[in-house]
Amino acid sequence: MDSIPERYKPLLSKLLEGENKPSLLSENNVYQEGRGEILPYIDQILEDHLLSNSRIEGFEHLSELYARALKGESCLLLVEHYSNFDLPVFHYLLRKQGDPGKAIADTIVSIAGIKLSESNPAVNAFAKAYTRLVIYPSRSLEIIKKRFMEPGKLYHEIRRSMAINRAAVKKLAELKGSGRLVLVFPAGTRFRPWDPGSKKGVREIASYIKSFDNFCLVAINGNILRINPSGEMEDDLLHKDRVIFTVGNVYKSEALIQHVKAAHHFKEDKKQELVDHIMEDLEKMHEETEKKRLSDSGTAM
Repeated sequence: MDSIPERYKPLLSKLLEGENKPSLLSENNVYQEGRGEILPYIDQILEDHLLSNSRIEGFEHLSELYARALKGESCLLLVEHYSNFDLPVFHYLLRKQGDPGKAIADTIVSIAGIKLSESNPAVNAFAKAYTRLVIYPSRSLEIIKKRFMEPGKLYHEIRRSMAINRAAVKKLAELKGSGRLVLVFPAGTRFRPWDPGSKKGVREIASYIKSFDNFCLVAINGNILRINPSGEMEDDLLHKDRVIFTVGNVYKSEALIQHVKAAHHFKEDKKQELVDHIMEDLEKMHEETEKKRLSDSGTAM
């Protein structure tokens, strides 16, 4: 298995032509519209590695969520997270559905951590293809603190994180009734098989659920860009695979909140309980689809 820079050096060089070093994110550029001219470069890589019968199941649920968004209701997609290609593959498979799928793909705004913007020019160039609202995750700030940054620099970074997140919250409020679908990865990071904790939902996701009218869960089975345990994001390894996205029913957020309150009234941390409930449902969807996926490949147990 090769990394993208190893396998697609000419393509990557062309993609990066004229690209300067990523500028630091600030409160002035947290919302970034996707650049459609980048999509063909990424699509070529996806087409080389997606096996036949890669697909989206439950497209009708996405269509229903989209219809609600067009009526002015706020709509959220809560998606499993295994790879930096989760969004690119989802976006690609949507566009393969024809005009209805393309319309949905065009409305998606993904919530993206600051690392995608500032870690590496190639990673940032790929991320620019998709519309995103960039935030400064609490996890990222904790990592910064552990680096023993000078007190003055740490103070500046904390102030920057607060300004970025305030601007993101303000923009998110504008997006809610604008016909957009907001995509969030509730785990907040890609799942690492050697770290079970990386599949635990982050507490902050409860605030998203509580502030949106509707949501769909999206499970992911299959992965064409595997995490390299000994490398950075740009060193992730390409792998041919069949990828299936399973979209669940459309739910009213308030109904879920009331259900969790009733079922877990004895728990102390209601927010974490809400997110844990979401992650448990995603895991069930994932396990059910994995059985089908293995059957597709002729390796069912």
